[in-house]
Amino acid sequence: MTEIRVLLSDVMEGHRLTEQEAEQLLKATGRDVWRITSAADEMREHRVGDTVTYVRNQNLHVTNICKNLCGFCGFGRKATDEGAYCHDKAAIQEQARLAKERGVTEICFLSGVHPGFTLDTYCEMMDWVHEAFPGVHIHAFSPDEVAHAAKRGKIPTPEVIERLKAGGLGTIQGTAAEILVDSVREVICPRKVPTADWVRIIKEAHRAGMRSTATIMYGSYETPRDQAEHLRLLREVQDETHGFTELVTLPFVHTNTPLWQQGCARAGPTGREDLLMIAVCRLFLDNFTNVQVAWGKVGLKMTQIALLSGANDLAGTMFTDDVTGDAGASGSDYLDPKDMERIVPDLGRKLVQRQTL
Repeated sequence: MTEIRVLLSDVMEGHRLTEQEAEQLLKATGRDVWRITSAADEMREHRVGDTVTYVRNQNLHVTNICKNLCGFCGFGRKATDEGAYCHDKAAIQEQARLAKERGVTEICFLSGVHPGFTLDTYCEMMDWVHEAFPGVHIHAFSPDEVAHAAKRGKIPTPEVIERLKAGGLGTIQGTAAEILVDSVREVICPRKVPTADWVRIIKEAHRAGMRSTATIMYGSYETPRDQAEHLRLLREVQDETHGFTELVTLPFVHTNTPLWQQGCARAGPTGREDLLMIAVCRLFLDNFTNVQVAWGKVGLKMTQIALLSGANDLAGTMFTDDVTGDAGASGSDYLDPKDMERIVPDLGRKLVQRQTL
């Protein structure tokens, strides 16, 4: 095993981390944690300077009815379950009008993958939103939803992507990735698209001129080796397409999830793991500009430390997040830019509002 200090020095001089070296860094303990986060913070400074960004966005809840019912999720329901809902045009437009009143620039669809939805449904929902809020950027539809629409309509996934783009989609969600290792997916999200399909569809979107986020959901069932393999796949896609806008880190929130209740998962990542994930993403993903911290999942104090560990983006205001809330997290729904202004200058950094792209 390479000594951590030597490895970090090599990285700062331009060495590209291997998958095995990323795994080694993710396993670090003791003072090595601070050495790694310090190197990542220095790398962040080289790449993006001292600016911390956020987008004024709002999650728009569509439905919690979902074909997948993943083990890590406390949000999804069967249509017959108590509390299941599927919003109609009036409810969706009410959320869109509220976003307009709030000065939002991006609406992010937060939804289960409803088994009855089709490509026409997705396009119709975007029409409803743009009717109520013309010109707003829509960020929606993961590769799993693209695959679902393709299967329902018996059409190829590139055609689905082109129709969504023509229908007003601004950027595609890089969600449904979780951990891109099929042996893990078989346990935590067996009904979602396999790794190869996720990678293929995200590449198709990028080639069609549709940019996306990239995500990693960590701290449930997977190992550091699985995490490193996931990051390698993301880096390879970015080498080929340059289509990812940012890496979104998503710590597993365990409390109300089947995986945790059945004893198949850990109680989410520790603080050490949260900081190392941010830092290793910054050091390993040398072709990504932006690394995002999930303030709603880690809390504001840990968010501040993450901004000293390689992160440079605070995601968005969100206003509401039932997915994280239903999993058991509190205080995950809205981050006031005034609170961002409190924690960012406190670090000697500058807060800047951005657009989605």
